[in-house]
Amino acid sequence: MYHHQAYWPEVFGGTYGVLNRKRGHVFEESQVAGTPMFVVKAYITVNESFGFTADLKSNTSCQAFPQCAFDHWQILPGDPNDANFHLLQVVAEMHKCKGLKDGIPPLANFLDKL
Repeated sequence: MYHHQAYWPEVFGGTYGVLNRKRGHVFEESQVAGTPMFVVKAYITVNESFGFTADLKSNTSCQAFPQCAFDHWQILPGDPNDANFHLLQVVAEMHKCKGLKDGIPPLANFLDKL
């Protein structure tokens, strides 16, 4: 979960731009009573959270202050074998980071060969 506090409404453009690029989903937006501060709450995937703070600060002139915390698990929709879905890209990036072979290995690699 992403929690953001901003002091000026103009910061929203940069904030929403970063959230859109990171495939974020805003679920709450409110102003803190008696202050010019706004709070925006959104969900982004863990995979998209890497570099999020730097991206947010650079796009809001350091006027937005992120607070990130794990909120829930959710299954990504789509088929990891279908190149038309974002899920295949996520799987490929994970394999690259972990030093695994490209592509999803066949099921036969995981069956006992007695």
